[in-house]
Amino acid sequence: MIVITGAAGFIGSVTARFLNKAGYSNLVLVDAFNISEKKPNYEKLNYDLLIERDNFITWLNFNHKKVDWIIHLGARTDTTEFDTSVFDKLNLNYSKQIWDSCSKNEIPLIYASSAATYGMGEFGYEDNHDLVAKLKPLNPYGESKNNFDKWVLEQKTTPPFWAGLKFFNVYGPNEYHKSRMASVVFHAFNQIREKGYVSLFKSHNPDYEDGKQLRDFVYVKDVAEVISFLMQHKPANGLYNLGTGHARSFLDLASSTFDAMNLDAEIHFIDTPEDIRDKYQYFTEAKMDKLINVGYNQLFSPLEKGVEDYVRNYLSSKNYF
Repeated sequence: MIVITGAAGFIGSVTARFLNKAGYSNLVLVDAFNISEKKPNYEKLNYDLLIERDNFITWLNFNHKKVDWIIHLGARTDTTEFDTSVFDKLNLNYSKQIWDSCSKNEIPLIYASSAATYGMGEFGYEDNHDLVAKLKPLNPYGESKNNFDKWVLEQKTTPPFWAGLKFFNVYGPNEYHKSRMASVVFHAFNQIREKGYVSLFKSHNPDYEDGKQLRDFVYVKDVAEVISFLMQHKPANGLYNLGTGHARSFLDLASSTFDAMNLDAEIHFIDTPEDIRDKYQYFTEAKMDKLINVGYNQLFSPLEKGVEDYVRNYLSSKNYF
């Protein structure tokens, strides 16, 4: 059995479908299944069992011998939430329980970390274990992810294989339920359809022109491909960046969205809100050497191709992967 937590969510449901397409149907899907907006993400998946998130640890205690893998993608991901108790419960302590069970019962584990752990990038974007304790995330979400990474690196007893994936700016199908936390592509598409234009933040940094702020945008199908690779090859244990390794501008992203919709670009610039201006990131880019050096040789989708696939095959008709 392959357990996927967060299986009703964005990356979790795409990973589950990717595994289905690869021939795996012995999936155990774990999530809070009472959110109706998430139902289309998983209702057509092939799986053996649905387990409510709060019941999973008890189930695992009794059924661990049946479990071949745990892919732990479930988390509270709201970067605007400042109640640290929520993150302590769902992102830190729950993850510790899963880790401890995988260690005790020798179950391989892949879990979701985040590029939010890198904060303003003052220490760079290298997935070097020696940097983890120095990182300064900008919000409680990032702190919770980094706190778990730090805890993991302190553990003497580990799963037989483990990988923590530092996701950069993931976009793609099955994020309809994410509302304001959905990708910029999702919001750009909807804004173009409703208003005919896209609004981007102005630059308040003299080193960057308006719209030239840079992010590492990675297509969710590529994320699932990397997870599949790690499952097949079990390289060295550790934290791995998961981006494309190539930062692109928000202007590139908006223009690609217009192109995918066969429309001429109309882009407006608005002031970055003052309450986030001093913590606004102008550049993120994953250092991908570690993943490449353990044998991953698949090409990541260029921004234009990923946006085109997402817009034309999913957003335009609200299809699901």
